[in-house]
Amino acid sequence: MADDSQTAGNAPVEPDDWRPVGIDISTPSIARVYDAVLGGKDNYPVDRAIAEASLAIVPEIGDVGRYNRAILGRGVRYMAEQGIRQFLDLGSGLPTVQNTHQVAQEHSPEARVVYVDKDPIVLAHGRALLAENDRTTVVTADLREPAEILNHPDVRALIDFDQPVGLMLVGVVHHLNDDEGPEQIVEAYKKALPPGSFLFLTHFCASSPDAVALEKALLTDLGSGRFRTIEEISAYFDGLELVAPGVVFLPQWQPEEPVEEPLTVGQKLMAGGIAKKPTA
Repeated sequence: MADDSQTAGNAPVEPDDWRPVGIDISTPSIARVYDAVLGGKDNYPVDRAIAEASLAIVPEIGDVGRYNRAILGRGVRYMAEQGIRQFLDLGSGLPTVQNTHQVAQEHSPEARVVYVDKDPIVLAHGRALLAENDRTTVVTADLREPAEILNHPDVRALIDFDQPVGLMLVGVVHHLNDDEGPEQIVEAYKKALPPGSFLFLTHFCASSPDAVALEKALLTDLGSGRFRTIEEISAYFDGLELVAPGVVFLPQWQPEEPVEEPLTVGQKLMAGGIAKKPTA
């Protein structure tokens, strides 16, 4: 449940001065900036300003969100085909088409999904979207607090940590700055996973001068958005068994149609992969 919310429903578009309860529209939100990049409606001028600056640096950035959405669908289907029936989607963002629960439950109606995001606007939209789905819920919490999330009663109500879990960190770890210990945070979640579980992670990649320029802009304007190397991204999977083709640029991960070479700046702006926790 990340990326663009433009198709999340038929609710009326609110004016820019509409102030939802509990939501600070004077400070940019990661979820809303992402929504603005993709042309969604759940964002405000402060979010759109950052989206426009990002587009000026990497005009393809809107496509990057779609690449991330596409790999989410492929990755969830892959995990479902391997028998995963419960998914923990951290930093899920605003609802859109082809959300995790829709992909998973299309394959297996009994699949259970917990979305976690710290932005209250995600809770508001998500609960409305999921009101009639008793196998899916939304939790407001910060992924920087693994113990809080892993022991949250709403998480525990749907996720059985004695059975394999599909842990999703799709397009979110790059919003953890170096001094916040992203490696330790990911490791805490990996440690909680039972054998046979999967880690699915995608991340901004320092793959070009434009990527480095965008990183600088995001860190200045949004306060987060670290672009790491393929080697740094691969390190998050240490101790797990990478699924082929390993950690690659998003369009290259088990594509459904041929990918033309060479890749564009936008196609190389994010990388990721899926890995399995060994069963022995």
